[in-house]
Formats: sequence, structure tokens, C-alpha cells
Amino acid sequence: MSKEQSTVFRAWEATIRKTQAAKKRANSIFGTISIAHAEDDNDDDNDNRNLAEPYHAEKILPNGDYYTGQWYDNFPHGQGKYLWTDGCMYVGEWYKGKTMGRGRFSWPSGATYEGEFKSGYMDGIGTYTGSNGDTYRGQWVMNMKHGHGLKHFSNGDWYDGEWRRGFQEGNGKYEWKNGNHYVGEWKNGLMCGKGGFVWTNGNKFDGNWEDGLPKGNGTFKWIDGSFYVGNWSKDPSEQNGTYYPSESSVEGLEWDPQEVYKVHLSDSQVCPGERVSVLPSQKKLAVWNSSKGGGDKPRRMSVDGRVSVGIERAFDRMNMWEGEDNTSTSGDRGRFSDADLLGLNVEEGIPKMMPIMRLPKTCKRQGETISKGHKNYELMLNLQLGIRHSVGRPAPSASLDLKASAFDPKEKVWTRFPPEGSKYTPPHQSTEFKWKDYCPLVFRTLRKLFKVDPADYMLSICGNDALRELSSPGKSGSFFYLTNDDRYMIKTMKKSEAKVLIRMLPAYYNHVRSYENTLVTKFYGLHCVKLNGTAQKKVRFIIMGNLFCSEYTIHRRFDLKGSSLGRTTDKPESEIEATTILKDLDLNFIFRLQKAWFQEFCRQVDRDCEFLEQERIMDYSLLVGLHFREVSPNGDLITSGMRTPPGETESDDGPRLSRADMDQLLLDPDMWSRIKLGINMPARAERTVRRSDCEYLLVGEPTGELYEVVMFFGIIDILQDYDISKKLEHAYKSIQYDPTSISAVDPKQYSRRFRDFLLKIFEEEI
Repeated sequence: MSKEQSTVFRAWEATIRKTQAAKKRANSIFGTISIAHAEDDNDDDNDNRNLAEPYHAEKILPNGDYYTGQWYDNFPHGQGKYLWTDGCMYVGEWYKGKTMGRGRFSWPSGATYEGEFKSGYMDGIGTYTGSNGDTYRGQWVMNMKHGHGLKHFSNGDWYDGEWRRGFQEGNGKYEWKNGNHYVGEWKNGLMCGKGGFVWTNGNKFDGNWEDGLPKGNGTFKWIDGSFYVGNWSKDPSEQNGTYYPSESSVEGLEWDPQEVYKVHLSDSQVCPGERVSVLPSQKKLAVWNSSKGGGDKPRRMSVDGRVSVGIERAFDRMNMWEGEDNTSTSGDRGRFSDADLLGLNVEEGIPKMMPIMRLPKTCKRQGETISKGHKNYELMLNLQLGIRHSVGRPAPSASLDLKASAFDPKEKVWTRFPPEGSKYTPPHQSTEFKWKDYCPLVFRTLRKLFKVDPADYMLSICGNDALRELSSPGKSGSFFYLTNDDRYMIKTMKKSEAKVLIRMLPAYYNHVRSYENTLVTKFYGLHCVKLNGTAQKKVRFIIMGNLFCSEYTIHRRFDLKGSSLGRTTDKPESEIEATTILKDLDLNFIFRLQKAWFQEFCRQVDRDCEFLEQERIMDYSLLVGLHFREVSPNGDLITSGMRTPPGETESDDGPRLSRADMDQLLLDPDMWSRIKLGINMPARAERTVRRSDCEYLLVGEPTGELYEVVMFFGIIDILQDYDISKKLEHAYKSIQYDPTSISAVDPKQYSRRFRDFLLKIFEEEI
């Protein structure tokens, strides 16, 4: 299990412990909460009943939900039925307001679960019948198939074996409707490990599997006794083995092992099954403070015992506190200000009312496609021809332990590309040019270390789709190009930057090899195109990973240095687009990470900054991208509630998942394998506001207004050393401005300031 998956699993187990602890909190939560008919005049009588034993009650709740069954101490307890307005229904045992014991949950689609519940979750032994006809009977943990279970799929397939976090994992048997079957090891819902596959015609494969296909050593046996033994791979170049005919087999048989992939396994895909639309633990009970509690603000509590603090905006909450005639039902509540409703501290210099946050306006895809006639069209062709040559050139499998000679600055290869072609280069339609590869073995090994497939890499950069040039050059004068699939960014660079990279390459290689979660930019290749002509112009390129290549839309982007001079974007809010890069003084959030991730973030920032300081690098930034999970149809950002005041949270030494993370985990467990530090990271962004009398304050005052986000972040621009030009810039600007506010400072001071700033805008979720 990877480090990231291990962290997530610990968080998942911690959440199990927390739901058990919810029982303790329920006593305090429900001590002043009742579930009753909106017009029930007998509340006082009910409250005065003997609480030593449950009694039967029937409740029609204000939101239309209905409950009938045993009632005890102001919540369901014992046997009861709860019907939600959306058509979901639970019939079974309750314990102090939570589904606990045996019960039956049904969905409007016709799907049902019948079995054991714990703290609102399907947990124990139970049977799920999907609306499409899928059935599963077996063990469950927190709504996920976990343990041994038998699943019949609606298409006629079935699986009997071990499950882990919702997927087949461990040992199990899968039989397809056509009679083919596999018995062996599984991982993440796919055949993986040792196993045997038997076809209905009697043929059989025994060996190793990976991602649902034969990979590694294995034997294919025919029913006549002949067999093929070898190393298996879907890549024909890696496939090798020996065929052993039987006495009865046909002589001179020509058989391609790839038939196993293309023919024999073509109709043997594992059925994905049905996804649950809403989970029992996500359903909420309509509860509110009783009159004895001194407040009648409605609240909703999930069936696992956790109270939802709402996604309502201020207007919605205000309506909840008003009677049908729009008059306040409580004199005190009638005096709430807008700032109270928004959860803001009303202090001098802080706005009392903040506008609702909206998504920035969408814009067309970034960049201009480089087509024929573009001024850089030939340069793009030269780059693509050179990459094809460098990556496609046969080379021995590289060890990760490189010799010092591989990092030699003289380790570069010039290749001439005449239009008519040569012994080593293809003919092309561009003008003649020369191509240089810097430290080719090092970058080939880096691509291997970063798990970049050579064929995919070449296809992304050199495929039929053209590159896109970003609209304007960067501050350094460099041009940026994006591949069509957004995976890679190509930057033109100055000779001085290329020298810095080559100088620091040994330390960079050792650093990224030592720390898998490093936040520094991933470099995949350093090249140079020398154009023909009298000028003999040289253009140097660095190929990097694009931090924002994701299935998520990036709604906000920030480039953060920890300095204030010139660190703002001169654009009104109405002109800010999703692709606009905002800066330090535009930042209006602090970011809350789960405990385990926050600790890893702090460790990694220390390591990366120490590395950059040792290499005398400065002027780097943390590039941050935010995807907001909850957005209303009209583009308003929906909050996930307000921050819990200090002292009201339950302490727990283990990592913890937020409610949105937990729901996402249960609905799509596979998503967690895609999470790394700085990539696809679930987090919460707390809105901040700057005091009007502290215009250049880098970090604003937190408002308590929280948003569920997916974060992307990494350290970029790491090729600027503290050279004479930066020293002169520091001296000149220090005369005019506060020396601590400018970017150009000594690497040691820059590193310390950068780290201190990040630890102010990133905090541990509490």
C-alpha cells in the first residue's frame, strides 16, 4: 500500500472511531432537541413522561419527513420507521437517534439494503439489491463492501471472494456469463497477482496478472496438452517465450501470444456494477431545539449522529429564524446584524458585510494554437522533430544510480536535421536546424523516476495536435507553450537559467529521488534548437509538468512569494477570469489541511526550501490552484458552514476526513489513489478579509466562512540564483522601499520568509 493510500486508510479508520464517539456527543446534542409535529400541542406532556422506558410516537416533521415508532428522550430509540420527502425510507432498529442494529433502507429507485447498521452506516452482514438487478450479500464496513462477499451482477457475471474498501481485493473467483472464470488474487477491483483463467473451450492461463491482464511469468495451455511458457506483456516488444507442442498438436503451428489480449480476453471485462446515488449515512433527520432549550432554530442531523451546520447562505438562515408572517420568533434574534449572520467579527476597519463569492467568469481555452503561418510554426516543428529523435532513440534500460559523468555539463549531443533527412534523422518540411540534448541520460532517468511513459510523452508533445502558445510572454521574457492534452508545459529559457539548471542538476536529481512528495517543479528535458542562417540563433527549451492538468476545473490561481511590493493584480473583480494569476495581496483565503497532510506539507516545505537555499536559489513561488466543490446554479460559491469555535471540537490523535471527503470516499473510493501532496488534495478554504487600515497585510483576518475545495500547489520558478543583477536590484529597491517587502533578497532570508508565510496561510484542520 502506498504512503498516500496508507494515510487515507488511517483517516478512514479514524472516522470509524469518531462515529462511535458520536454516541457520547449525541447526549449533549439531543438533550435539548426533539422531533415532533410542527403543531403538536402535547410536547409538554411528552416531555413529562417517564423517560425510563420508550413509548410509541408518530411525528410529521416541519420539512415533511415522517417518523413512526418507539421514542425515548427526544429521539428515535428502538423499532421505528423514518420516511424522507425524497422517497428514501428506513425501517428497523434505532439507538438514540441513529440507525443501529438490523434494518432495511430503501431508495426511490427501488434499490434496497437489508442487514446490519452501525451509527448510521451499512456495517456488518447485509444484502444490497440494486435498481439494475445487482445483488451483494456479505460483509460491510462504513457503507463499503469490506470482507467476504458474493456479488451477482445484472449482466449474469458473479464474484465470490474478498473485498476491500468497495473493491475486489484479496483472493476470489469471478465467473462471466459465458462460462469463462478466473480464480486468484485481486487488487482495486482488477485481477492482479497470481491467478488462473479458464476458458469454456478448456484452454487455460496460469501466471502473474497486473491491472486485469497477464503480466510477467505465465503459461498458456491448450486442451490438447501443448503450452507456451514465457514473459507476458501487452507490449509486443516485451513479450518473449517458448512454445511446446503436444504429440497431437498440428505441426508448424504459428501462434501469436498477443491473441490472448486481443481475442481471448476481449470479452472478459470485470463488470463495474452500480453506484449508490445517496448513502444511508448521508440522510439527515429534521431536528430542532425544543422550547425548553430556549431556541427554536431548525437544525438537521445526519443519521450517524453528526449535526449539519449547513450550506445555507445568510439569507437562508435568516428565513429559518422567522415565523410564517416574516416576523422574528425571538426578540434577540431580531437584532442579528448581517455580520452576525455571516459569522464575522465586527471590529473597526473590517467590513461588516461581505458580498457572496462567485466563480470568476469562464474564458476560452488558454493559448493560441500554433498552425501554419504562425511566426513560431517552424520552431514548433523543429522542437517536435528533436523530441521524437531524443525520446525514440533506442537506449539501454537506465539504472536510477547514475554516474557522475552523466551530469557533466559537456554531456550534450548535437544532431543535424537537414530537410532531406540523414542516416539518423527523417526528412522534414522545415528549414535545416541543429538539435542539442543536454544530459540526455539524466533526463531520461528523471522521466522514468516520475513514471512518464515514453510513448505517451512523445505523443503528447509530438502528436498530430499542435502546441498552444500562451497569449503573452512571462515577466522574464520567456514564452510558454502547452501540449494539447495540457500535461506538459514548454518554456523558452535564457542561457543563464540553463546554466543554473545544469549546475544544480545532481542535487536536484538526488532531491526528487529522495522525496517522492517534493513540491518543486518536475523537469523532463532540456534542449536547444540552433536555427540556420547568419544569426545562428539558439532557442533553449525546458519541458516541465503542468501542475493544473486535471479533470477538475481550476477556478482560482495564485502565485505566492511571501512579499508585498508589486504583489497584486491590477484588475477589477469583474475582469478576473479563471485563468488570471492572482498574487499575494489578492489572496483572500487560508487553507486548512487534514492533520496528516498538514504535517507532511510542513516537512516537505522545509526540505524543499533547504534544498533551494543550498543551491542559492531565490525568487521562487508557490503556485496554487483551487477548485470549488459546491457551486449554485447561478455561480455563487456555497459554503460548507462556519468554523467551529475553539474548545468545541473533539480531540483525536489520528488523521480525519471532512464530511465531504468521507462522502466522496464512500461514493468513489478509487479517487484516493490519485491524491498526492499538492495534487487533487481535498481541503477547506477559509475566507479572509483585510482590515482597511492594513492594506498591505499579507494575511487577512479569518471570517469563519469555509469552502470545500480541491487544491493543487507546487513550487515554481526555481532557476533564479542570487546573481549580481539580483543583488543590484535588492540594493536599489531597498533605498526606496521597505527591504523586507521586496522579492530580491538573499536566498537564506528568502527561504525563511517564504516558509513563514506558507505556515500562516496553511493551517491544520481542527
